[in-house]
Amino acid sequence: MKDMRSLFVRAIAVPLAMAAVFAISGCNLAAKPTPAVAVSGSAQVRIGSTTTFIASVTNLPTTSVTWQVNGVTGGNSSVGTISSGGVYTPPASLPSPDTVTVTAISVSSPTTTGSAQVIVWNPVPSISAATATLTAGTTYALEVDGTNFASGATIQSGTTSLSTTYVSSTELQATITLPSGTTSLSVSVLNPDPGSVASTSASATIYLASVTAASRLLDQATFGPTLSDISTVQNEGIDSYITQQFNTPYTPLANIPATLPAVCLSANTAYVCEESEWWQTVLTGNDQLRQRVAFALSELFVISSDTDDGRTIVFYHNTLAQDAFTNFYTVMHDVSVSPGMGAYLNMLNSAKAPTGQIANENYARELMQLFTIGLYELNQDGSLQLDSNNNTIPTYTQAQVQAFAKAYTGWTYATSTGGVPTRYPNSTPNYTSPMVAVESEHDTTAKTLLNGTTLPAGQTAEEDLTGALTNIFNNTNVGPFVCKQLIQHLVTSTPTPAYVARISAVFANNGNGVRGDMQAVIRAILEDTEARAGDTNPAFDGGHLREPMLWMTNYLRAVGFTNTDANGSYYSLSNYSNNLSERPYRSGSVFNFFPPSYVIPQTTLNAPEFDLENTASAILRLSLADSLVNNKITSFNINLSSTSTLGQIAASSPSQLVDTLGVMFMHGQMPTAMRTEIINTITGLTNAAQRVRVAVYLVITSSQYKVIH
Repeated sequence: MKDMRSLFVRAIAVPLAMAAVFAISGCNLAAKPTPAVAVSGSAQVRIGSTTTFIASVTNLPTTSVTWQVNGVTGGNSSVGTISSGGVYTPPASLPSPDTVTVTAISVSSPTTTGSAQVIVWNPVPSISAATATLTAGTTYALEVDGTNFASGATIQSGTTSLSTTYVSSTELQATITLPSGTTSLSVSVLNPDPGSVASTSASATIYLASVTAASRLLDQATFGPTLSDISTVQNEGIDSYITQQFNTPYTPLANIPATLPAVCLSANTAYVCEESEWWQTVLTGNDQLRQRVAFALSELFVISSDTDDGRTIVFYHNTLAQDAFTNFYTVMHDVSVSPGMGAYLNMLNSAKAPTGQIANENYARELMQLFTIGLYELNQDGSLQLDSNNNTIPTYTQAQVQAFAKAYTGWTYATSTGGVPTRYPNSTPNYTSPMVAVESEHDTTAKTLLNGTTLPAGQTAEEDLTGALTNIFNNTNVGPFVCKQLIQHLVTSTPTPAYVARISAVFANNGNGVRGDMQAVIRAILEDTEARAGDTNPAFDGGHLREPMLWMTNYLRAVGFTNTDANGSYYSLSNYSNNLSERPYRSGSVFNFFPPSYVIPQTTLNAPEFDLENTASAILRLSLADSLVNNKITSFNINLSSTSTLGQIAASSPSQLVDTLGVMFMHGQMPTAMRTEIINTITGLTNAAQRVRVAVYLVITSSQYKVIH
């Protein structure tokens, strides 16, 4: 029994002793506290902003943490980055998926972490500029530039979402139809979900023509685009600009006095004054379209100071400029009675011939052959008519030439007051008045003209002239023959037959039953789909070689110039263009500087101006370009220095300089490879003026510029 009691006591005592030990040591049987990291912060953040996450660390000896985004320490450019302080910066574009996980990892216990998710929202878009450019009818191309445009962003016009093309995070495009006469347009940009948000509204600048369309039109319709004129056409639109030019008073060349001024050097060089006047007028006149059309007409109705007295040219040019926007019949009539044409092609002092002889045929022949109907019958698209044997059909006969020659007899110089002289011929030249008729010297016999028309006997010189010109004017060849050449001078050497036919139809009827309306014809030529095709399609194959005088005027008008001649003479420019076989009103023959039918050898390409292009002229043009860009033109200052507008652009941005030149000279469509090459060439040049000179030289000597596209 004693032993059993001892065992019992020990059995009770051991647990009690152990309990006493635990009690003495302060220990108990409850669980130990668990370490933890908790992350708190915003549930969403926009691209372009930041948000801060806070890590709360418990039951660990230190609160330091490291941060991860989607398991990447510090994050990266795809999912966003996070700083050691917990500042999260979203990526530049929306991640996929758009929800990312931000994780804080305990430094003292790397297995202890905490996480939070954040949705990345699209940024708030911002508009820096917006333009709406008319493309056709009432349809506009809308471009919005700015920052933070997300893929899927839409341009808003009021409450309307437009079908939008995402170009980049800084550019969006759309098309919009606007009521005619719209002058203002408010737009905004709406970024899509997640976090869809709109920009503040901005006012779009409404352009009625693109930079490209405006520059190309001015290349076709003036003596060279300027940045100011490009802006004008953009704002006014092509049609309105043409109308405005139709209403601009013409700039006359000043009449050369009988006693020549000192600038003309001697009594035998009146053409010096005439050429100076021409250069000044075409370079500085506000009536650019009128002067450009007069220039085209002068290369159709050719006279030349090579044989005429220079004083005749001023009156002749002014006649063409005044008549450029009238009717083609008026052009024909006023050319016919001008003393310049009279002297050049012998209608002046051509009296009725004695029995058995014939009157001078020169003007009668050239008026038909070169100026109005051509040698062969034409279809309205300019193609040749053929007879049943596939042969061409002559437009006139020798007998008809002689009949017209009789109709043009009896004309001589007017008196100093514009009257009819008492004697024939008038031996005192009058270069500033139309010729007049002395009826006693006019052939009054009957004359059989084109299409069986007969001028009755006994008519006056004025009546016969009117009848003869009317007979030619109404010939069906006049429309296609003349219109094709006007197209060639203004737009393209190789108009399609359809283009010629469309303009011929306008010549035949302006829509109101009027034939030969020059304004309608010019507008139709410049606004035709073929003339405007290159505005939206840089690869469109059209245009023509810049003849030397146009090449020079385009350059001078684009970069600007100052005349430094003490007498204000512009004549020195003729010395330079003459090296390239052209100078104002000084063609070597009635066939002009180049024939409209010229075809480049070994090709089938009709390209009139290329008749002046050869190895020598190409090299001479390079030499002239060097003189132009290096300010070596006598009597002119051309500022391409570092202080010029172009120089200032060059100093800060070679690429912007090349783009500016691209607008000035190449309709804003400089080929990418050419642009890159010029930028690379000039970027290494440290002198701004040298950058300008080299860049301009490379542009104006390029084949892409020499040919107007």
